[in-house]
Amino acid sequence: MTKLIILSRAKNKVLAGGKVLKIVSGVSLSVLVLALTFFFLRTMTIEIKTTVPEPSPAEKSVKLFLAGDIMLDRGVKYMIEKEGQGDFKFPFLKMVDEMKKADLVFGNLESQISDRGTKVGSIYSFRADPKAIEGLKFAGFDVLSLANNHALDYTQAALKDSLDRLIDAGLAPIGAGQEAQAFAPAIKTTKGTRIAFFAYTDQAPSAWQAQGEDIGIARVSENNLERIKADLTLARELADVVIVSLHAGQEYTREPTLSQTTFSRAFIDAGADIVVNHHSHVIQESEEYRSGYIFYGLGNFVFDQGFSKETTQGEIVEITIENKKIKKVITKEIKMNEFFQPELVE
Repeated sequence: MTKLIILSRAKNKVLAGGKVLKIVSGVSLSVLVLALTFFFLRTMTIEIKTTVPEPSPAEKSVKLFLAGDIMLDRGVKYMIEKEGQGDFKFPFLKMVDEMKKADLVFGNLESQISDRGTKVGSIYSFRADPKAIEGLKFAGFDVLSLANNHALDYTQAALKDSLDRLIDAGLAPIGAGQEAQAFAPAIKTTKGTRIAFFAYTDQAPSAWQAQGEDIGIARVSENNLERIKADLTLARELADVVIVSLHAGQEYTREPTLSQTTFSRAFIDAGADIVVNHHSHVIQESEEYRSGYIFYGLGNFVFDQGFSKETTQGEIVEITIENKKIKKVITKEIKMNEFFQPELVE
């Protein structure tokens, strides 16, 4: 099921770029002679100029997918081993064709990718097998938020290991790391469009916040909201589109909390174009707010919460950008099957 949300966009900046001419050394004498001969006789050659056609609007178009909560441990891992013969591509088999249509894919990762650390959280503690990265790459993920209430279930050792593994695999983790890393955006450039991704949460103890060189997560509160707003305002000047992930709210409720609306709207006021919330595990409402759009809960994408109809449902947000401006935002409904595989709802 596809739902049209908004047709609009705001002012953006065009950033100039340049090319670097590289001179290759070690040219053979014969090649050098030929090059010099061409140089001196170039006035006698016939120059044929070709016109490169302008790319079509479709070729200039950039498509983004934003997904909900992803957890690749516990019951999901059981299904991978039982039904998928241990292949971590298994959870994404029903969605991969759709996801490959996007230029960039984002999701909220609730299970660190590591075999290190010790469980220090509750029984609801998640840590995925390092092979899970194969599934994430297969599905086309590019950016993953780690700013959530499960980031330190297995201590800083697992979080650091997860960060390193994701980066080595070419994936961009956001919202976690040392302070400078956790609060910094991942800026992705595709087809000339610069897109900045930030991630924050208010669903974690204050001790989990990244400070200095201590690894933690990007935690938002009234105490540092102005700092975060300044970061978003700066990103507005550096990027064409700014997207913020916020892990907040109340689990299994359809209505956003006051903190969700307060922080989400503050992010839009500061310069974000899209704010997407996670943590509810069920779909929550969305709203158009000033020049941006807020999704208060995308529900689950891959999770072993088959205990209710609501927790097996979710949404992906599809954003179309043309000429560095957001032109269209739609949501597509998904539903997990009995193997915790998400599928599009037709």
